[in-house]
Amino acid sequence: MNFNYFTENLLRWYPLNRRDLPWRETRNPYIIWLSEIILQQTRVAQGLPYFHAFINKFPSVQALAKAPEEEILRTWQGLGYYSRARNLHACAKSIIHEKNGKFPDNYKDLLELKGVGPYTAAAIASFAYKEQIAVVDGNVYRVLSRFFGLDVDISSHQGKKAFGKLANEIIPENTPDEYNQAIMEFGALQCVPKNPNCQQCPLHTRCHALQNGLVETLPVNEKKIKVKSRYFLYFHIQIDGHTVVRTRNEKDIWQGLVDFPLSEYSSMESIENIDPDTLDLPEELQLLRPNYTISSEKPFKHLLTHQRIFASFVNLKFGAIHKAALEKWAQSKNYSLVTEPRLESLGKPKLIVRYLNQKY
Repeated sequence: MNFNYFTENLLRWYPLNRRDLPWRETRNPYIIWLSEIILQQTRVAQGLPYFHAFINKFPSVQALAKAPEEEILRTWQGLGYYSRARNLHACAKSIIHEKNGKFPDNYKDLLELKGVGPYTAAAIASFAYKEQIAVVDGNVYRVLSRFFGLDVDISSHQGKKAFGKLANEIIPENTPDEYNQAIMEFGALQCVPKNPNCQQCPLHTRCHALQNGLVETLPVNEKKIKVKSRYFLYFHIQIDGHTVVRTRNEKDIWQGLVDFPLSEYSSMESIENIDPDTLDLPEELQLLRPNYTISSEKPFKHLLTHQRIFASFVNLKFGAIHKAALEKWAQSKNYSLVTEPRLESLGKPKLIVRYLNQKY
């Protein structure tokens, strides 16, 4: 099969339409790696401020490796998928301690880094070192599927293998980096998922999907994401300028971030029917007779890829005379009392940030 028409048109289109993005102006593998991790599951417009924040705070892999995890999570706050931030930190430390501070310079060795899968390894190898290897993301699946009429399910092992094979057959030897950027940008700007402007497409005369009325049905993706709903009642406990917080554990969402003590319910109705006069507080807290209010606003709704969180908040305020007793209770639960400035500086789920912003 002759791929010249396809590659030549993409390479002509790219310099005329590309976005001006900072990681495209360098071959520094650290900057490229950082941008790729940030942009996983994240739109460019959302990820760009985080990229600049990370580069300003951690201008090198050495600086990132030396930083405390708390500071990295705080800088990452709001991006979601916090395992990316922890893997970012672990990877930086492994590069310092196991690779003499230098990134591997080929796809195979890049795959050995923590948190670096086939896509990210290919991106670094191609953009930093011009290795002739295809970078295959959702945009690439869409462009290849539509133009060549490839209708195998992209979520299947067979599909990933077929698309990877085709992508690597197409990639030009002399400009693999520019071609990879071009096809991904083409999918992001021109061959978009819904209602693409096909008549303005430089590939439209030979596009299989356009000629056969399949633009809206390709690529095939039969994987269905199951979304679980969860219902939280948070206890925002305050005393003498301090707030009780807990660190999220590794077996649940938001690992390593801090939020408030909570009770989880089976439905939102269970939370809405709570009577303020019979609030089921831990016995130790009931004995301290706090003043408390239940947020009367609609529950906060927070969407994750696989979970839908609904949360209400109870604000409990204790007199300073009870501080020692409250500290003892918090310690027994592995909670902490932190000052308001300290709470502001800690990495928190976006849900908690929204609540605090609304409250104050």
